[in-house]
Amino acid sequence: MLKVSVAKSFEGFALDATFEAPAGVTAIFGPSGSGKTSIIRAVAGLLGCDRARISLDGVELSELPPHKRNMGYVFQDARLFPHMTVLKNLRYGGMHDEEAVIAVLGLSALLERYPSSLSGGEKQRVALGRALMSAPKVLLLDEPLSALDGPRKAEVLPYLEALRDQTSIPILYVSHDMGEVARMASRIVVIDQGQVALAGEVQDVLADPAAVPFVGLNAAGAVLTGRVVGLADDGLTKIETGAGALWVPGAVGRAGSHARVRIPAQDVILSRSAPKDMSALNVLSVTISALEHGKGPGVAVALQAGDARLLARITKRSCEAMKLKNGDQVFAILKATAIAPSDIS
Repeated sequence: MLKVSVAKSFEGFALDATFEAPAGVTAIFGPSGSGKTSIIRAVAGLLGCDRARISLDGVELSELPPHKRNMGYVFQDARLFPHMTVLKNLRYGGMHDEEAVIAVLGLSALLERYPSSLSGGEKQRVALGRALMSAPKVLLLDEPLSALDGPRKAEVLPYLEALRDQTSIPILYVSHDMGEVARMASRIVVIDQGQVALAGEVQDVLADPAAVPFVGLNAAGAVLTGRVVGLADDGLTKIETGAGALWVPGAVGRAGSHARVRIPAQDVILSRSAPKDMSALNVLSVTISALEHGKGPGVAVALQAGDARLLARITKRSCEAMKLKNGDQVFAILKATAIAPSDIS
C-alpha cells in the first residue's frame, strides 16, 4: 500500500492532498492546473514540499532522494535518448525482466531502431519499458497519452492494460481524460484546486451524484464490469454485468473474458414503465437511491441496478413530471449505439 500526504504552498495556489493507493491503478483525475502533476512529482521526490509523508508497505520514503525511492516515472513526453537505440534506451533503466517487458509492450521489432524513427505511441511504449526495467516498486504515469492523437492512444491503451494486468505494484495514473480512467483504473482520486475532493473505487465515485460538479457532466456515469457472453450474427456483443445484460456494438473479447463498459450519465433515459416497441436494446430495472439537484436545469439521479450502480442526468422538468423520489422502481434505457467503442475494454 502506498500512502501519500503532501502539502506545498505556491503563489496563488495551495496543494494539500492525502490518499492511499493499493496495488493496481489509482487514477489522479482533475482539470489542468488542479495539482495532479505536483502530487506525483512530490511522490517521486522531485518536488520539495512543506509537508510530505510518503510510505510504501510501512516503509517511510519521504526523506529519501528520488533515486533511492525505487519508483518508475513516465512523463507526458517520452524523453528518450536520441543517440541510443530502443534496446539501449530500455537498458538504461536496468535489465530487470527484459524479455517479459519487451514482450508485454510489443517492442521486439523496434529494438534496433532510433527514437527519431518511432511514432509517438511507440516512443511512449519504450518509455514505459525503460521504467519497468528498473524494477520499480511504484510506477508513476504522468498523462502518458496526452501528447498522442486518437489513433496513437488507441494503439498504446491495450499495452497499458496488459501492463496493469501483469504487475502487482501501485500505479499512479495522472489524467484529465475520463475515458482513459474508466478503462485503466480500479480506484480514483479526484483533485480540485489542490485538494482531494473525492476518492474511492472508480465505479462508486463516478456513479455518485456528488461527483458531477468535480468530474463534469460528460465524465459522470457508470463503469460496469462483466463477462462477455458472445458475439451475435448482427455484430452486437452481449455482456452480462451486475446490472443485467448489455448489448454493445462490435466484437469485444472472447466468450468468457472480462469486460468493462463505461456509460455516461447523459446517455441514460429513465421511464416509469417498461418500454415497448422501441429501438433501444438495453433496458434495465433500477431503483432510485438518490437525487441531486444542480444549480442549473439538471438533476443527477443515482440508480441501483442489481449489484451495480448507475447514474442518469435528466432535466428538473422531467424529474418533476415523473414525480421521481428515492426508492422508486424505474427503468433505465440505453441505446446500444450510444456506447462508444472507446468506452469498452
